[in-house]
Amino acid sequence: MVDKLKETVAFIKSKYTATPEIGIVLGSGLGSFTSEIKSEAEIPYSEIPHFPESTVKGHQGKLIFGELGGKKVVAMAGRFHFYEGYDTKQVIFPIRVLKFLGIKNLFLSNAAGGMNPDYKVGDLMVINDHISLFSVNPLIGKNEEAFGPRFPDMSEPYAKNLIEMAKKIAHENKIDLKEGVYVSVTGPTFETRAEYKMLRIIGGDVVGMSTVPEVIVANHMGLPAFAMSVVTDVGIREEENIITHEEVLEAAKEAEPKLSLIFKEMAARL
Repeated sequence: MVDKLKETVAFIKSKYTATPEIGIVLGSGLGSFTSEIKSEAEIPYSEIPHFPESTVKGHQGKLIFGELGGKKVVAMAGRFHFYEGYDTKQVIFPIRVLKFLGIKNLFLSNAAGGMNPDYKVGDLMVINDHISLFSVNPLIGKNEEAFGPRFPDMSEPYAKNLIEMAKKIAHENKIDLKEGVYVSVTGPTFETRAEYKMLRIIGGDVVGMSTVPEVIVANHMGLPAFAMSVVTDVGIREEENIITHEEVLEAAKEAEPKLSLIFKEMAARL
């Protein structure tokens, strides 16, 4: 992986020479956030050596370099998931690339199903911890000391200073920002009613199919991570409705302006 990483980073630097300070990963339906970035360069994933290609609707599939809040940033417009058939090392490869491009902080977003009864569709939740269920840990296998330690600590997977900053910005802008625990599952099926209930019982507030492998790898490399979920559906419900991916994308699109404001203000204040 080290050789592949060096080759990928060298290619990207040949296309964009500035050093980004912040890396941003955009989840399902949140690609319009890129309009907030003063774009300076775009590279499709298909052109980047060793990069997977996103196969999910709602993911553009490119790296976008530019300015946000006065800071140099690089945004992943589309991420990779275990359920697409990629192994976890492919899923997290771009996060290692972003670190070696020079980023100092990592912002992540995702679409998630709400399980906390106080949550409704369109809410934003800052993630303060996570539970990983059935997901293969991306650090399994030989450890590369160049990346980080064999047994990384995960007592603070999401940087507390970034969480407090987001909460302050939300308060200043009268945004109702929830805070809670994200449960990671593999997907691609949405959860059964019994599964939603079980995940709530073990401490989850929302559930999704991404983010956790990326955050594990960020912590492995000493990269501060901040993540926010858009509640795009409510899992624990009485009525006999079903959940579709199209509804998830629509809910994410409607909540995106609030997420964009928080990310932009955080970039400006770092």
